[in-house]
Amino acid sequence: MHILANILIDGISYGMVLFIISVGLSITLGLMRFINLAHGAFAMTGGYLAAWLVRTQSWGYAAGVAAAVALTAALGAVLEAVVLRRLYRRSELDQVLFTIGLAFVFVAATNLVFGPQVQLIPLPPWLAGSVDLGMRTLPMQRMLVIAMGAAVALLCGLVVSRSRFGVWLRAAVDNKDAAAALGINIRLVGGLTFAAGCGLAALGGVLGAELMPLEPYYALKYLVLVLVVVAVGGMGSIAGTLAAALLLGVIETASKYLASEYGSLFFFVAMILMLSARPQGLLRRAA
Repeated sequence: MHILANILIDGISYGMVLFIISVGLSITLGLMRFINLAHGAFAMTGGYLAAWLVRTQSWGYAAGVAAAVALTAALGAVLEAVVLRRLYRRSELDQVLFTIGLAFVFVAATNLVFGPQVQLIPLPPWLAGSVDLGMRTLPMQRMLVIAMGAAVALLCGLVVSRSRFGVWLRAAVDNKDAAAALGINIRLVGGLTFAAGCGLAALGGVLGAELMPLEPYYALKYLVLVLVVVAVGGMGSIAGTLAAALLLGVIETASKYLASEYGSLFFFVAMILMLSARPQGLLRRAA
């Protein structure tokens, strides 16, 4: 029971990190129909900015994280407006080649500026402690990760399904010409959506720095994990992405506890089985 509790707690924490990073890509792929393989680079950028602000510039943790997320979202908005917007009507191959090239640019620039060493984000005293759950102590940082993951899931669901912006976004995806004729600013909606996805990726990069260390090849090293979560959850499905991230997070954590010699084998076997059974996504209905 003790091992099971550890697997569930650590697996949920890891799954929430995967969800926060992946949900922005799920929305970009599923709703904007844009393949962005540089998504992990924005998670890395957010983490590096937070580490630089908190450790080097002596910012408070909360202020540093908020600034890192905002700056990464702004960077995403600028790149979308200046460069990426031109790729929306191009082929999927063009989008893949350009964005994977962009990820390599981020990797090279990060390595040049910060060096190859792992970046650490100092935690404030209130976040460095632990809570005694009886069967084990749970670090406050992981409690924050779980709480933030739940908050992000709720907020994203409400924005996409209940808000006017969500209506504009879905209308722009279904028929851009008709949406524009109705007065919807297609470029603004696309830019804000992409920027929000980059900001969420940055938040995941900061919160998950303990579980997914920040180093220059972060953007490529964890790209497969993010793509697996999006594929299993179903592109554009926030609930599906959350379910996939939690399920795969628990499976990956269980394999490390019980069969660490097999590495991530069980993670990818689970991916194959779930995609075979539900190719449209965990919580999506078959067409």
